[in-house]
Amino acid sequence: MLNEKIVSLLNDQINKELFSAYLYLDMSNYYYDEGLDGFGNWFKVQAQEERDHAMLIMQYMQNNGKKISLGEIKAPNTTYSNHKIPLDESLKHEQYITESIHNIYDSAYNTKDYRTMQFLDWFVMEQGEEEKNSEELIRKYELFGTDSKGLYMLNSELAARVYTAPSLVLE
Repeated sequence: MLNEKIVSLLNDQINKELFSAYLYLDMSNYYYDEGLDGFGNWFKVQAQEERDHAMLIMQYMQNNGKKISLGEIKAPNTTYSNHKIPLDESLKHEQYITESIHNIYDSAYNTKDYRTMQFLDWFVMEQGEEEKNSEELIRKYELFGTDSKGLYMLNSELAARVYTAPSLVLE
């Protein structure tokens, strides 16, 4: 049985993951509008990942007989005055999501909910990867983004990113 506090936190996390997808679609659209289709693609793939994170949490809750309560997903309130701002904002957002996952993990630990802790282990590792990817993209942009040839090559590199669905066994 999942503790009701854990259920509430997981429901909140579903909405956070869906908002993340919405936010990354907004960033993707910004880059497409700017003619940077590679950056647009990178964030579109990122949005797909976030949507699947929400779906994994939903499946976990369903597998444990818990009711899913979807909340409102507000539109991102963002404007970008340069190409680096969405990159910085995505890192901040990933750090926020990491903190949220850690909070759920802490609550699961405190209630001795070992099954949820095991489930969340994958998300803890995934968030480390998400933050690393965002940091690397910022670093590459800082190195090459102000040079038009470098920006073109970085944009081309990002255009090659493809979506791979997570493989996680849920109980």
